[in-house]
Amino acid sequence: MYANINGTRIYFDVEGMGSVPDGPVMRQKPVCFVLHGGPGGDHTLFKPYLTPLADTMQLVYIDNRGSGFSDHGPQSSYTLENNVEDVEALREHLGLEKIVLMGQSYGGITALSYAVKYPERVAGLILITTSSSYRFIERSMQVLEEKGTEEQKAVAERALNGLFESNDEYFNYLQTTGSLYSYAVNENPTEEEIQMMEDAMKRCNINYEAANEGFKKDGFLRSYNVTDELHKVTSPTLIITGRHDWIATVQESLEMAEKLPDNELVIFEKSSHMVMSDEYELFISTVKEFTERRLVQQK
Repeated sequence: MYANINGTRIYFDVEGMGSVPDGPVMRQKPVCFVLHGGPGGDHTLFKPYLTPLADTMQLVYIDNRGSGFSDHGPQSSYTLENNVEDVEALREHLGLEKIVLMGQSYGGITALSYAVKYPERVAGLILITTSSSYRFIERSMQVLEEKGTEEQKAVAERALNGLFESNDEYFNYLQTTGSLYSYAVNENPTEEEIQMMEDAMKRCNINYEAANEGFKKDGFLRSYNVTDELHKVTSPTLIITGRHDWIATVQESLEMAEKLPDNELVIFEKSSHMVMSDEYELFISTVKEFTERRLVQQK
C-alpha cells in the first residue's frame, strides 16, 4: 500500500488484525510502526522474522523515502528529518492517536528522533541495536580495526564515509561484512541458515544514495545526537543489544539506558547486530513479553 505524504509516496504494509475479540468487547491492539535500517535498507529484512509479533501488535512495515518500494527523489531529500516527518505524516494518514515504534539500527535512530520530538504520540519504544548519537561511528571503526579482516576494513571504510558508487558496491559491502553483522555466521551455520541470509539480502531493495547521505563527510549522521534529549521520552522503552555488535556496541545501549526515564535493557549474549536472526526465539519471546506486560491494553 502507498500513502501520498510530504510530497512523496511512501510504501507501507500491514500485518495482523487491529482489533480482536476479547470476551464481550473488541480490544484494540497496539499499532507498531516497524522502521528499517540503513540508511538505504528496506522493510523486507524483517519478513518473516516479525510475524509472531502480530499476535500482540498490528505491525506496519515502512520503507523510507528512496528505499524499498517507496518513491525515489533527489539524494538531498534522504534525511533523518524527512524520515521522522514521514512517520508523523503516516500516523496522521492512518488516523492513529498513538503508535509503538520498533526501530533496528538506523530505524532505531529514526524512532528515537521521533520520540524526542513527538513524545505525546508514542505509546512505546522498541530499540534494537541502535544508538543515540554520532559517536557510534568512531566506536565501530575502533571495533573494526580490532576484529575486521583487511577486506572488511576496506569496504567498511567506504561505507562509513559515504563513498558508495552503486547499489552493487553497497551489496558487496553487506556480503563482505556478514560475519561482523551476524554472530551466528561465526558459529558454524547450516547451509539452510546461510541460504536464508543470502536470500534476505537479495530481496532487499537497497539505495546507496541514502546510505551516502547519512555517512558522507557532512552527512546527517555526523551530527546526529539526541542523548541529552532522551529525558523527553515518556513511553515504556525496551532496549535490545547484541554483546558482539560492532556497529552499535553495548556501550551505546548502556548510555541510552542511563538517560531514558522508563526503560528495560536486554543484552543478547550470542548476538551481533542482527539479533533477530542470531537469537531468534529469544528475540521474539523478549519482545512479546515486554509488549504484553507494558503495552497491551488491559481489560
